[in-house]
Amino acid sequence: MGVKKKKEIKRCTWGVSGGDELMIEYHDKEWGVPVHEDRHLFEVLVLDGAQAGLSWRTILNKRENYRKAFDNFDVKKVSKYNSKKAQELMQNKGIVRNKLKIAYAVRNAKVFMDIQKEFGSFDTYIWGFINGKPIKNKFKKISDLPAKTELSDEISKDLKNRGMNFVGSTIIYAIMQTIGIVNDHQTDCFRYNKVGK
Repeated sequence: MGVKKKKEIKRCTWGVSGGDELMIEYHDKEWGVPVHEDRHLFEVLVLDGAQAGLSWRTILNKRENYRKAFDNFDVKKVSKYNSKKAQELMQNKGIVRNKLKIAYAVRNAKVFMDIQKEFGSFDTYIWGFINGKPIKNKFKKISDLPAKTELSDEISKDLKNRGMNFVGSTIIYAIMQTIGIVNDHQTDCFRYNKVGK
């Protein structure tokens, strides 16, 4: 009797490229799962902005360092960072040491809190753009995925008008994918029908 072959799990091609265990775990457990907790939403906002010009793998490998450096993404604490704290962060080899990206995190924290005051939570604000119902796309391959959409343009414009930086439409679309506003798992990926349930 022959040995039964273990059925291969189909994943989005980006989630398995390079065989990076951290990327696979992120793809399998986090990407596309609806996020409604403000601290987590702030973390995604900071990390996706920090990614600009870099690979997500780079940021994912630094995520724990970011959590330590940015007070576990406590938005109130980050909003109060001063120039001394910014200098301290610039010396931290565990994060992306970029003056603009550190400054934007502090600025965005302040705007984030303004949005919380206006809407009750950032979650209410961001999910309000789609009335709380995730968009389930039907992309067969990674090349089908857009870099941005009319919705990401709209959210980006609104956040910029409120005073946020590093929130261009492409960054916003990446955030929408991360927090589950859109389900961009490839249709043959085992996560496609699981996220958003």
